Amino acid sequence: MSDTEEPASEDERRKRLRQRRMSAHRSAERALARPGFLGTLRERLALLERAPELYDLDETSDMYGDGVVGALEERTAGLLGKEAAVFFPTGTMAQQVALRCWAGRTGDPAVALHALAHPEVHERHAFSQVSGLRPVRVTDEPRPPTAAEVRGLDEPFGTLMLELPLRDAGFLLPSWDELTEVVEAAREREAVVHFDGARLWESTVHFGRTLAEIADLADSVYVSFYKSLDGYGGAALAGPRELVEEARAWRHRYGGTVFQQFPTALSALAGLERELPRLPSYVRHARVVAAALREGFAEAGLPWARVHPVEPHTHEFQLWLPYDADVLARAAIRAAEETGTMLFPDGWQARGPGIALTEVSVRAAGLEWTADDVRDAVAEFTARLAKEAEEADREESSRA
Repeated sequence: MSDTEEPASEDERRKRLRQRRMSAHRSAERALARPGFLGTLRERLALLERAPELYDLDETSDMYGDGVVGALEERTAGLLGKEAAVFFPTGTMAQQVALRCWAGRTGDPAVALHALAHPEVHERHAFSQVSGLRPVRVTDEPRPPTAAEVRGLDEPFGTLMLELPLRDAGFLLPSWDELTEVVEAAREREAVVHFDGARLWESTVHFGRTLAEIADLADSVYVSFYKSLDGYGGAALAGPRELVEEARAWRHRYGGTVFQQFPTALSALAGLERELPRLPSYVRHARVVAAALREGFAEAGLPWARVHPVEPHTHEFQLWLPYDADVLARAAIRAAEETGTMLFPDGWQARGPGIALTEVSVRAAGLEWTADDVRDAVAEFTARLAKEAEEADREESSRA
């Protein structure tokens, strides 16, 4: 940097680092996951090449939720074993509408949920600011809520919302017995149960149950069409027919009855056809990858490395390392640029002084990786990690 050049702001520096990470991911020859939303427009449009196999393209296009959108709703309801389903442009809207409808039916606007649930962490207090709902936190422990905690809440609630899996706690799922006990605890308190099932699709391996069997525990379920299925976007709310019809009215009021949604609906049908059957294999291989990561970091002399959970519940999990987040990000990028292998394509989140985490996802591209491949990639990453840490120490010393 010249004497006259202004130092980049923190936001600008992080933006540049993210752009470099995205570029490294796109150009990498190998990666554990290549989610569709990171692709080019041409690659995303290719998702619809098989559309003629999924739906009759000679039918009239959809308008305000009919046609192909209706077909997607029917398919979703069938998979979840519910009477009906309604399409929404976003999951945030779907869940607000669902819980608003339940509040009207129970007469209680209080929604019991985990402190790490998506509405509490990622939706700018939408429940209270937009929908007149009142969140009641069951627990803030980084694990699924327990039946004892639900029974022990010291105030009433009309609905219990359970996020399956609980993403911000490490994509955690309860055991089947724990889940049924939590649901029963809510029933004892005369509350309805709603599942935030944005990632419910990949929970069948852990529970050893079908999607319909899992969804049968809840009065209503929300699912996403892009998080695991690689669709363009969109969500669905499934449940009793009367609730779904009421939800359609509220969808209109919330501005979610979009004129045409055929590209998104077709991409969702493609995801159900292509990605849904593959998810169990992703989950099983994520366990292989997680074990190899633990072994690789131990072999590299970095024993304080935590895979959480130790055996992933889904095809996604957390990795914690004792380094500054920016140091880890630069090491991951440099390893990808120099070796063509992108081990950690997601960003790193600081969780305290000198400790950070990243989320690891295993998808179709990751199935090609053996345990040895993962361990080798860890060795390449840790070699660059040491160099990045040294450079960061020198920069810190120069600023002191």
